Amino acid sequence: MRALSLALLLCLPLGFAQAQAPQRVTPTDRAAVQQSFSPVVKRVAPGVVNVYASRVERQPRNPLFDDPLFRQFFGGQQQRSPTSQSLGSGVIVDASGLVVTNHHVIENMTDVKVALADKREFDAEIILRDPRTDLAVLRIKNGGGFPSLDLGDSDALEVGDLVLAIGNPFGVGQTVTQGIVSALARTQVGITDYGFFIQTDAAINPGNSGGALVDMNGRLAGINSAIYSRSGGSIGIGFAIPVNMVKVVVAAAKGGVRQVRRPWFGATLQPVSREIAESLGLDRPTGALVSELVAEGPAAQAGLRRGDVVTEIDGQAVDDPESLGYRLGTKPIGASATMTVQRNGRKVSLPLKLVAAPETPARETLTLSGRSPFSGATVVNLSPAVTEELSIEGFREGVVIAEVAPGSTAAKVGLQQGDVILAVNDAKIARTADLQRAAEPRRNWWKLTLGRGGQIITTAMGG
Repeated sequence: MRALSLALLLCLPLGFAQAQAPQRVTPTDRAAVQQSFSPVVKRVAPGVVNVYASRVERQPRNPLFDDPLFRQFFGGQQQRSPTSQSLGSGVIVDASGLVVTNHHVIENMTDVKVALADKREFDAEIILRDPRTDLAVLRIKNGGGFPSLDLGDSDALEVGDLVLAIGNPFGVGQTVTQGIVSALARTQVGITDYGFFIQTDAAINPGNSGGALVDMNGRLAGINSAIYSRSGGSIGIGFAIPVNMVKVVVAAAKGGVRQVRRPWFGATLQPVSREIAESLGLDRPTGALVSELVAEGPAAQAGLRRGDVVTEIDGQAVDDPESLGYRLGTKPIGASATMTVQRNGRKVSLPLKLVAAPETPARETLTLSGRSPFSGATVVNLSPAVTEELSIEGFREGVVIAEVAPGSTAAKVGLQQGDVILAVNDAKIARTADLQRAAEPRRNWWKLTLGRGGQIITTAMGG
């Protein structure tokens, strides 16, 4: 379970003390005293599983083991490789054996086992990884007819609704905790690209990652993902990924794709501050302000302009850029949506076509080797599709690092996935072929200009 070291101050709204107190009723019979969440738990608990993931670390082979005399004196012992392990929870969402869990539970892992509530254990394969939502889908091998949870509607949840969290905290075994929906549409949490979380006070602890948040009808409301905590344990502030986003990832997995594709907006957005709201004549600081448009992108073709503030998508409120990303991310490619926009003090409705980001230019994937700082890096041309996939900010052209091999020269010099290579020794890099030519000569020094996190970094190093 991810833990963020942050304290939140919760205040009662003004006038709360004057609100009418809820009516309290004394139980009049034994049945009323014994009311319980047990019926809901019995229905959903069999569909919540433990997820055990591991990876054997690759170690360079000791050449002494190739010497027969060495093996004779040391009993033929084999060189052992260390193993990385991860423990979390998951939810069976289809009787055929599809399991949803958090991506961070299985990140960089290769071997996965799933343990059911009835103690049965199965090997599982990872069929889809979606780090942008922190979700992953597994398939249980050699099985079928598994207990599964029905998927609810997270947009129908209301603050104050009762919910149950089910998972395997600290590896102690399946555990159920109860609470309420504390808040909806929580953004600015900094966990995923589609930050739009259900907040709950149901106790969530390490090991609950990937577990179920269910409503009182026994339907999946969300996948438990993170907590705010100073110590790593629950303090009553937990976050779950809404089930409506889970549905998109599950549908992609059932369709046999390895990567989820979502609608492309084609615009740069920023939050509406109080000062911006006042300057635009808005009565409150809410919505997503359009600061830049991609020519011929969906937003531009819909008639959106710089300075517009998007406040709704299909009648659902957009409070900030993350809200807009979530609303579009839960909609299918090929459909359309209606944007409500504040423009010059009036409301405007604009139709938006939901299309995938184009791969223009083509990726032209290249893995570099040799004696350059880029050795071990896999690079691709930057396109709208790659920008969406790797969450690139602030750059429209260049060559981006898609992968860095562990232990490679590129890793040792600090290059990272998502770095945009803009220039090498002051020579502009526009395509992967440019980088290949720039990396071929043997040099005594290298000057690299990179884009990272929307910032430009220039560094120099010896050859």
